[in-house]
Parts: sequence; structure tokens; C-alpha cells
Amino acid sequence: MPTMPLPPLIGHLAARRRLSQANRRGKLPQVLLLTGPAGVGKQRLALWLAQLSVCEQPSDEPCGVCRACRLVTGLAHPDVHWYMPIPRPKATDPDKQVEEAGQCIAQVLNDRRGEPLYPAVDGMATHSLACVRLLQREAALTAVEGGRRIFIVGEADRLIAQEASQEAANALLKLLEEPPAGSLFVLTTVEPRRLLATMRSRAVPVRLGRLSDAEVSAFLKAHLKPAPSTRDLEQRVRRAEGSIGMALWSGEEAGKAQQAADQWLDAVLAGPGPSFERALKQPAWGARGEFTAMLDAVAETLAEAVRGSVGQPVRRSVPTALLRPDRADSLLKALDHVADAREAAWGNVNPQILLAVLGEELAEVL
Repeated sequence: MPTMPLPPLIGHLAARRRLSQANRRGKLPQVLLLTGPAGVGKQRLALWLAQLSVCEQPSDEPCGVCRACRLVTGLAHPDVHWYMPIPRPKATDPDKQVEEAGQCIAQVLNDRRGEPLYPAVDGMATHSLACVRLLQREAALTAVEGGRRIFIVGEADRLIAQEASQEAANALLKLLEEPPAGSLFVLTTVEPRRLLATMRSRAVPVRLGRLSDAEVSAFLKAHLKPAPSTRDLEQRVRRAEGSIGMALWSGEEAGKAQQAADQWLDAVLAGPGPSFERALKQPAWGARGEFTAMLDAVAETLAEAVRGSVGQPVRRSVPTALLRPDRADSLLKALDHVADAREAAWGNVNPQILLAVLGEELAEVL
């Protein structure tokens, strides 16, 4: 498969300036948590920061032409490690699980070299215990190029740190609390409240906002193949709500997840009868990825409702019953319940029961 460089980072100029200044002064924190709406470029900014950290001619921006910069944009730098959610390993032996996780991540990276405009990660993909162990092993090694080592953990809220072994969770937390010299850890998440509080406390947060419609439109015109028609481009930009990722993912699957989320929230707000009836319609065990995608869409809708309840502009359709000024605290509690359900969905839990319980929990706080 031919290798294609990463597309350029769009927007987030204020965050880039702050990070660049901190890097230039030697004040860059060793653990960063990039937060912001889905698809606005959090992981791309993490890769930009990795490029800046290893650039042979560092300035306010990576030079983009030196060997180190080209290796990062080709996803081939030996000291830049990008972890993304993957399917759970099938092996039973712990060492084999780590090996399988490494092979899976390597395959995903190879796929992204061939198609940098990658789709959304499957709803059931996670950072499993095997991924944690792989991260520990690689963090213990010395830098191949002799400089800084960068570890990017995309969608870190899918990190199951407490799975099976408390020892592994403690080791990961210790790694973030006392990072090896010369290392940089960058975690990304849509909603920091979905991340373990102990991990949030060890990271310096950097919040990224939405991009402008003009930035999203310009990116799609330059990089989307085949080029969209004028009508398709306008529709994608409108649905994207300032997110290049959402513009790229705004196909049938994303639409189905949002539609299911809207229908379920309407049922919850209508009362216990409609909510329970909707839960019974949820497939019991099949289409687990679709179920978790629906939960993610519910969380995004509730997060948007929080914005609206505190007077911020709302950029997507939100049930009017959620937009009262006194709703912020209850909406945050609802987000906590959805995050708990999202984590439980990774386990062997019947989605019908999970949705019924979640409906009762949301009805109490909403």
C-alpha cells in the first residue's frame, strides 16, 4: 500500500502558540490531556506536537521538511508511539495478548499511512489491559533517535485501566505520575469526565474548540476524494458543526447513531413507559458496536445541552426540554450515568437491561 503523508493540521492557533512557547522554554508538561468535540483534530494536534518535539529545526511550528518531521507525518518515527482503541485481543496468554495488541496497532497505523482520512473507530474498540502492558514495555525503552519519546493515547476514555488487574492500573497511573525522563504523554478525549479522575489529576488540560465552517469547507475541498458537489459540500459542512472528523464521518452510520440517540432521549423524556418499551427494542447481543455508537451520540447531545443551558450557542438539534437554564447540574449527572453505561457496555452485559437501567437513571436526574 503506498504511503501518504498526514494532511495538515487545521486551526487551533491559540493552543498551538501556547504549546510552542512552552516547548521553546522547556516548560512543556510531560502529561497533557487534549479535550474537545469529536473530530476537531485532537489526535492530529498531538501528532503536530510530536513533530514539533523532534523537529531538527524547531521554531514556532515544525519545519515539515527535516527527516524527523517527515517520519512523523509518515507515521514512521521510531520514538513517536500512537495508541488508538482496538478490538480486544483474542489470545488467552497475557504475553500473547500484548503481542496481538502490538500487531493490531501496527496494522491500523499501516492502514492510516495508506488512507490518512481514517473513519471513526468501531464502537467496541478499547484500550485493553494488553494495550496498557504494551505501553508500559515501550515506555521502559530508551529513545531510538536519542531525543524525546512521545506517547499519544487517542480516545483515552476507552482505557479500561481497572480491567482484571489492579496492579496494571496502578502501574499505568504511576507511569503518568512519574513519566520517564525525556518522555511526553498526550491523552485525548471528547469528555474528560469519562476519564478516571486519578488520570485527569496527573495531566495538564488543553481544551480545543470547534473549527469555523470556512476551515472545514477548505479542508474538504482540498482533501476529499472524489471532490464533493457543491450541494454535498454544503450539507457536510452544515452537519459537521465545526468538526472535520464529523464531516468525514457524516455518512449513513453516523446518521443512524444520532437518530437512535434522539429517539431514545425522546422516549426517556416521555416517561417510564416509552423508555422501557424502547429498551426492549434494543437488540440483546447483536450489533454491539451500533449500541455503543448510540450511547456516544447520547453523550454528545447531552454535552451540547450543557452548553445551551449555560448560555452558549448550540450547534446541533437538542430536545427543548433539556435546554432550560437550570439544567446544567442535572445534565452533568446524566453524562456521568451515560459514561458508566458506556464502560459497562464493554463487558458481558445485556444491552436491553443496560438501556432500561440507564433510562431510569436519566429520568431521575432530568
